[in-house]
Amino acid sequence: MDRLELLQTYRAVRAQTTFLADRLAPEDCTAQSMPDASPVKWHLAHTSWFFETFVLTEGPIEHRPFDPAYAYLFNSYYNAIGEQYPRARRGLITRPGLDEVLRFRAHVDTGMERLLHECEDQSLASLAPVIELGINHEEQHQELILTDLKHLLAQNPLAPRYADAPPPEISQPTPLGFVSFAGGLVEVGDANEGGFAFDNERPRHKVWLEPFSVANRLSTCGEYLEFMQDGGYERPELWLSEGWNLCHSRGWTAPLYWKRRDDGWRHFTLTGMRRVDLNEPICHLSLFEADAFARWSGARLPTEAEWECSAVAQGHGEHFAPSPALHPRALRRISPGGQTAGPGEVAGDTLHQMFGDAWEWTASAYLGYPGYRPVEGALGEYNGKFMANQFVLRGGSIATPRRHFRPTYRNFFPADARWQFTGVRLGR
Repeated sequence: MDRLELLQTYRAVRAQTTFLADRLAPEDCTAQSMPDASPVKWHLAHTSWFFETFVLTEGPIEHRPFDPAYAYLFNSYYNAIGEQYPRARRGLITRPGLDEVLRFRAHVDTGMERLLHECEDQSLASLAPVIELGINHEEQHQELILTDLKHLLAQNPLAPRYADAPPPEISQPTPLGFVSFAGGLVEVGDANEGGFAFDNERPRHKVWLEPFSVANRLSTCGEYLEFMQDGGYERPELWLSEGWNLCHSRGWTAPLYWKRRDDGWRHFTLTGMRRVDLNEPICHLSLFEADAFARWSGARLPTEAEWECSAVAQGHGEHFAPSPALHPRALRRISPGGQTAGPGEVAGDTLHQMFGDAWEWTASAYLGYPGYRPVEGALGEYNGKFMANQFVLRGGSIATPRRHFRPTYRNFFPADARWQFTGVRLGR
């Protein structure tokens, strides 16, 4: 990005983060529902800490830190920078309050505006990659604000809404089909041609793929309900050993946020409790649940190389953030020509919902690509040190900012994570 594009993008991203918090009460922004989630107030502060720590204090323009104590309070996991306040206790930080955190954000924004206006071209050229990383980092926290907040609000028996629900849509089932690929020697990973990518998306490298096929759409709530009704949570032959143990020790009998009522299944969404739409994508599954469902379906989870090869070839998106639905929606029936279909028509040989709606678990462990090197310095802790006990997800979700939808983007979570919008695309 050049100077003007950096400034405009920075402003837009910072404004979007604040917008996500604007409709919340201060109490909503302080509470923490579990160790894996963080309060909204912490996200607002941490993203500002990132720019103050890695850009403003390193830049040529004099900058006074807002409060030196924030270096400890809002450092997430950068050990090279210093100690961090324990993640599981972030909800106990009642002070600084939300108003002061917003003043911190304004202080950082003033410093960034000054830097982007006054910094000499040579100095800006060295800072620009870090600023762009910070922008993408903040967009990741925009997604976390929504997913962490959803988990928090779901703990409230009043089932409060984050936003009003849009008008209901009448959905129709789209038949499940599989699209075949020849495989062979393919290249995956970011080509490093000037666009932004995280270091874990590089280097581009060759992978051999045997012939494979992937489903033309995400698996639906209706299909997952069939798995549940067929005893899916009680059949050990479908489960990986660790998943089977977790399923029983944690009492999993349905996806996260699902509740059985006298009139059927309902689930909690960011727009409140509502009836499960059988045609919408299933989400809030752990990798273990996704894997068990795939086995029950006579299929498997695709590898991340298969997913990327498919997405590059013909992947299409459907629902993106920000969306008034704030939840995955059913796929519109698509004709072979790519237009919305009429009655009786079905999806053609095209992959839909590859980007948006729900993250797609893959069967691939999160590891560095051949030749991977983390960036130098503290920012090398951004991705590399998490390459253990995590699995790769691809495609993005309804909460993912649009700029993050690209075939090479690698998300990663532990196999038991359920609070993200995580779903399933079957492979064979």
